[in-house]
Amino acid sequence: MAKQFIISVSREFSSGGHDIAKKIAEHYDIPLYDKNILAEIGKEKGVDMSDFSGEDEKTINVFTSRTVNGFNSSPSYALAHMQFDFIKEQADKGESFVICGRCADYVLKDNEALVSVFIYADDYSRIERTMKKHDCSMPQAIKLNEKNDKRRREYHNEYCKTKWGEMRNYDLCINSSCLGIDGTAAALIDYIDKRR
Repeated sequence: MAKQFIISVSREFSSGGHDIAKKIAEHYDIPLYDKNILAEIGKEKGVDMSDFSGEDEKTINVFTSRTVNGFNSSPSYALAHMQFDFIKEQADKGESFVICGRCADYVLKDNEALVSVFIYADDYSRIERTMKKHDCSMPQAIKLNEKNDKRRREYHNEYCKTKWGEMRNYDLCINSSCLGIDGTAAALIDYIDKRR
């Protein structure tokens, strides 16, 4: 693996994946791209991207868009491809970074610097985490977890030829319930160091 390294973190909702990604980015002192990617794109293009936040990681609405010559009029489609281009540009510049979601595991699949991980967790841990974070009941937490996993799966599967969460599409899949947030981050850092 080259000096540059890119860690793509795909994750189940409430698996702690974002917190783990943040710890990895802090450990290596490299950028973490997640929802902030819109602000980064806006800064680069001199455009206020806040109006597009509602379209972030959404699937194409077939009722309000149309496709002509392979291009789609959907804001979600345009935003997704803007993000994919941004990710590729940062990688092509030789930048090291951690990125959550945004199909980075697929978009950068041919980049030798990529380490792709999928973080999941036991149902009970995820439910408990959602209940705490969103101050909701167990049935509400279960629905929220299912809804967000479905959204992530549909988004990924719409833009990628690989399937979200399928182990063969990642370098490493890890259950964060076993080691906790800090332990999982440490295990991934150890793996990344060995790869480097």
